[in-house]
Amino acid sequence: MGLFEAHVLASGSDGNCTVIESDGEAIMIDAGISCRRIMALMDQEGIDPSSVKAMLLTHEHSDHVSGAGATARKLDIPVYCNVPTFESCTLGQIDHRPISTGVPFELCGMRITPLPTSHNAADPNAFLTETDGTRILVATDTGKLTYQVEHALSLADLAIIESNYDSRMLTDGPYPPSLKRLIGSDIGHLSNVACANAIMRTRKEGRKIFLAHLSKTNNTPDTARDTVARIIGEKRFNIDCLEFPGDTRTIRARA
Repeated sequence: MGLFEAHVLASGSDGNCTVIESDGEAIMIDAGISCRRIMALMDQEGIDPSSVKAMLLTHEHSDHVSGAGATARKLDIPVYCNVPTFESCTLGQIDHRPISTGVPFELCGMRITPLPTSHNAADPNAFLTETDGTRILVATDTGKLTYQVEHALSLADLAIIESNYDSRMLTDGPYPPSLKRLIGSDIGHLSNVACANAIMRTRKEGRKIFLAHLSKTNNTPDTARDTVARIIGEKRFNIDCLEFPGDTRTIRARA
């Protein structure tokens, strides 16, 4: 069994991009920042661009796809997403490989399962990747955990999971009431408390937790980490997330 790790290049309101690498080959999940920025962050993280063999898209919102077309062309890689997501994007000339929610497929020696999330998008997905019995889950942009995502969370050795907002910050914040209602709904985003409760319901020994897609308006890294750590009874330093714009992280699911 070789190296299996996730490189979180961007995560939050301003854009999302994660690279999952297994034995020298990698897939990119979302490209919600510019191609130039992605290339610079991959260099910063020591990721060989030629190792990235495919891109997967979770859904069509701009903070997940704004750099997808340009990056796919730059790296000369196919884009895997379901048809409703593809038809909701404007990616330009790319090699689209259709996938179906709930149907696993193989890439780069990884078994990848697209899972349904609950979000205001055409057919949004989380992705569970597995190799040699070790699993990484990437699950963001979901107002609640679907049964399939919660089950995957119980199996994951590394969970990159949404902890988007603090409820009080959202309530007291500057967003209009309609947007606040959407964010807090079942097709919006997962709060810090909801994230923590899901982790509690699916406890697994040794699982690594990375809090993702934090709102820059309705959350802070300290608030998210403190809330989740308190609820799950874990030490704060065992809960990780990106700290500032340009921050990146490499997390090993297996050495």
